[in-house]
Amino acid sequence: MPTPYDLNADVARMVYVKAVVMDDLPPAVRKSAGAVEKLYAVHDAEGQQLALVTDRRFAYVLARQNDYAPQPLH
Repeated sequence: MPTPYDLNADVARMVYVKAVVMDDLPPAVRKSAGAVEKLYAVHDAEGQQLALVTDRRFAYVLARQNDYAPQPLH
């Protein structure tokens, strides 16, 4: 069974998925998130946020659809 991440991936194509604390987000982002309790950020190797989504699984799918190798970040 495949794992949600590929440890043999090209480092330049790796992105990192992490849960985001809602209180750390700007008020406008919190407001647009509505009743969502948790968001997930996708970051590149330099730390730039590429996406902010409401579902962890979707974060991995989104990364793969864009030819990135998602890695968990705790």
